[in-house]
Amino acid sequence: MKHIPLFLSFLFVHNIYAQTKKPTLAANELKPFGRFAFDEHNNLELISSAAHFGFGFTGKECVIHAFLNDASGHNYLQYELDGGYQKRIRIGGGDSLQIPIDAGTNGRHTIWIYKTTEATTGPIFINRISGNDLYALTPPDVPLIEFIGNSITCGAAADSSEMPCSVGDYHDHHNAYYAYGPRVARALHANFLLSSVSGIGIYRTWNMDSPSMPMVYENKDFLEQSTRRWDFKTFTPAVVSIALGTNDLSHGDGVHPRSPFDSAVFVSKYISFVKLVKSKYPKAKIALLSSPMINGNERLLLQNCLSAVKKNIDAVYPSDHPVSLYFFEPMNAGGCLGHPSVEDHAILAQQLIPFFRNLLH
Repeated sequence: MKHIPLFLSFLFVHNIYAQTKKPTLAANELKPFGRFAFDEHNNLELISSAAHFGFGFTGKECVIHAFLNDASGHNYLQYELDGGYQKRIRIGGGDSLQIPIDAGTNGRHTIWIYKTTEATTGPIFINRISGNDLYALTPPDVPLIEFIGNSITCGAAADSSEMPCSVGDYHDHHNAYYAYGPRVARALHANFLLSSVSGIGIYRTWNMDSPSMPMVYENKDFLEQSTRRWDFKTFTPAVVSIALGTNDLSHGDGVHPRSPFDSAVFVSKYISFVKLVKSKYPKAKIALLSSPMINGNERLLLQNCLSAVKKNIDAVYPSDHPVSLYFFEPMNAGGCLGHPSVEDHAILAQQLIPFFRNLLH
């Protein structure tokens, strides 16, 4: 390694610090991770579950300037301070909000801000950060795992610590930070993306025939009628985890007509979707996960379907890394609406860590 002379090294560090030492950090200076966009005013639009960005500052407090495009709605952010998780922050609709972050002590601090809720809840816009000696953080240069899935992957209905399950709206109990995917990634020192939508499946939703994940995956905001397309060159995952099937096997809501589960359609659509993912990320390893929410004969049915998908994909792509399978044991979930709780997600993550560690290595 070629060494930089001491005086040049000092000038290099000094100049970087001088450039980044500022009282305001504009949204377009941030380095977001997850699905995001910048609007015509250069506001940062956080879209997907756990979409996040980081920054550093000096002092005891900084302020995040955020807003929603839904004046009557509300949404949530959550954050880490100096590597430790803190809490969720409720954001109401209307005018731009000034959200103070109290570090507790003076000094140099780092903050990572996460979108708590999923894409279909609506975006959260970041206008700027104000404080002292502000600078944007870049996610570490480590492997990336993309977690594709449904409400379980979103961390939906997982957190009733602030509001009982029987109170509030569906997204009031989201906690993407503590979902199994981000937990696995943090344990393995990896980056992560959550590409997940509540109620969605491979060929139908939990109570309707559409949309399915293949119908919305290429849309930036996972909305069926969206005209905004996601640029898959933005990130390059080493592993893509797909956990779908719970909602395809759902018996519906008793209101909308519901045909019996069609395993042939499921396998065919799943194979096509894996091919779509591989077209976006040719070098990524593919992992198919079953569901902890399904047991009995349906659990075996889902496992057989996933095995059939693996067999087909491995035959079509013989030179690629074989598709990996992980089958969950059934779980008696303790979250809202029958979903895994924050504590349940910790259990799921512990089960998955060795599996993903082997894939990353």
